[in-house]
Amino acid sequence: MNLEEFISKFHSAKEYGLPGEEAHQLLAPVNRLMTSTLLQRKPNYRLSAVGILCYEKNNSIHCILIQRPKYEGVHGNQISFPGGKMDHSDETYEYTARRECFEEINLPINAGIKIADLSDIYIPVSNFLVKPVVFTLHQEYVFTPDKREVDEILSFDLFRLLENDVIQSKKMELKKGTNQINVPYFNINEKVVWGATAMILSELRSLLQRF
Repeated sequence: MNLEEFISKFHSAKEYGLPGEEAHQLLAPVNRLMTSTLLQRKPNYRLSAVGILCYEKNNSIHCILIQRPKYEGVHGNQISFPGGKMDHSDETYEYTARRECFEEINLPINAGIKIADLSDIYIPVSNFLVKPVVFTLHQEYVFTPDKREVDEILSFDLFRLLENDVIQSKKMELKKGTNQINVPYFNINEKVVWGATAMILSELRSLLQRF
């Protein structure tokens, strides 16, 4: 599939509406409340945005994830999309996503074309409401990780999300000292992609299923 075909099919899939929280819940940890419910309890959330970067490679469409460095914070060593909090100087959350992609993986700030927003998702442990923004890149870029914020850049075939073995589960420590059995995750490049990132990918997967 080339990029133009992907964009056309993506827009057609989106005409039926976003899968939203129904798709999120398919990859949510057990007992995780939906964003709409959580926001009623946490009205003073902070805004953030992530970039979902799609580009043509090897006759398919690839996407970028990053692995955070190991640190004591709640998101240390986790897999995520490039992104971060919305600064006061950011005029839009699209700009936030672009700025963060520049800062974290050295993607030029004006690179790519926005084709869609996905559904917002709330992250309780950090009190962020995340706005996922889908961009298409129409030329090849060299991604360079920021050493402070990114341990590894991962490129994967987006249609891996449709393969039968991509969704797995395992025992995982969700909070320090608290284990949960059968936490669902995406196995991407032999990495465990779970939590909010997996929930965003689940919505993306639901859209790909409409192609």
